[in-house]
Amino acid sequence: MKNQLFQLISIQFKEFWREPGALFWSFAFPVLMAWGLGIAFKGKPETIVKVAVVQNINSSDSSLITFLIKNTRLVTSKKQGNYYEYIIENEKTGRKIIQFIPVSFDSAVIMLKRGNISVIITNENNNFSYHFDPANPDAQLTYIYISSIITGIPIMTDKENIKPLESVGTRYIDFLIPGLLGMGIMSSCLWGVSYSLIEKRSKKLLRRMIATPMKKTNFLLSIVISRIIITFLESAVLILFAYYLFDIKIQGSWAALIMILISGNITFIGLSILISSRTSNTQIGNGLINAVTMPMMMLSGIFFSYYNFPDWAIPVIKQLPLTVFADSLRSVFIEGAGIMTSIIPFAWLSTVGIICFVFGLKIYKWY
Repeated sequence: MKNQLFQLISIQFKEFWREPGALFWSFAFPVLMAWGLGIAFKGKPETIVKVAVVQNINSSDSSLITFLIKNTRLVTSKKQGNYYEYIIENEKTGRKIIQFIPVSFDSAVIMLKRGNISVIITNENNNFSYHFDPANPDAQLTYIYISSIITGIPIMTDKENIKPLESVGTRYIDFLIPGLLGMGIMSSCLWGVSYSLIEKRSKKLLRRMIATPMKKTNFLLSIVISRIIITFLESAVLILFAYYLFDIKIQGSWAALIMILISGNITFIGLSILISSRTSNTQIGNGLINAVTMPMMMLSGIFFSYYNFPDWAIPVIKQLPLTVFADSLRSVFIEGAGIMTSIIPFAWLSTVGIICFVFGLKIYKWY
């Protein structure tokens, strides 16, 4: 029977390695996503803020443009045309470049919709009006900058006691990598196990396999073991990439990290067995997998903190498997968590996975 289990594991690996698409989504895609987001949110020596300036052509009031001419520098660019530039220099917070772009109101609205700007300034009867979404933090900050420029009241000076935060694990990329790691393992398990089993059932392969002397437990064990090994390889690639490119180091216990990774695999493999337990239609399978993965990807704090959601939703979000998994990974990566701290999430994730696995086996349809 040991030889049978070994052969089944070997089959699972061969199926995986022979699929270039599976290799790309498992190994290359998480690395590319981490690289892209890490570069996008990496600290820059200077920040450029663009603002649309609308001047009423039919109005004789030109105080806005007059103000820009007197207080800013006119820049001519082939790409953007003419615009006015104001520079805020600060040794501790960096260089801020505010670009005032004269356009019509319709063009300004289009720029706002495309995300090129976040604030529109208009001038009527010698009064400046600021148009922006009050719920947008970037727009709020831009308004503060341009308001200080127009009023002449500085929002900060070099004399202020500003101390840049230099603690380990405080960058956005430090927050992102553990989340991507958790999301990658969830996707690998749910798509790699659920979809594979549904596809085998739809092609009548499961019926043929159970007609052989193969033990069902060995078949399922081969899926579990091979998937755990694959996800550990995926995790190793992403961790090494993050270490060499972004200097991300694991602050906590490696044993705790392995515990959390194993429990995450148990959870999502259990969910995979449950999702794939009945249907033989791959389209239904796609829908079921997306119904599980998409809400957790959006709610579980992978790309941004789930504390941005309403207060009543946060206790529910905290109980989602991906939330517990991602938070536990972050506690090990950037908070220095050890084995004792990781025992509770390990037990919770493992329990959820085992319950899903057992219930899935109870209702599992082999043909």
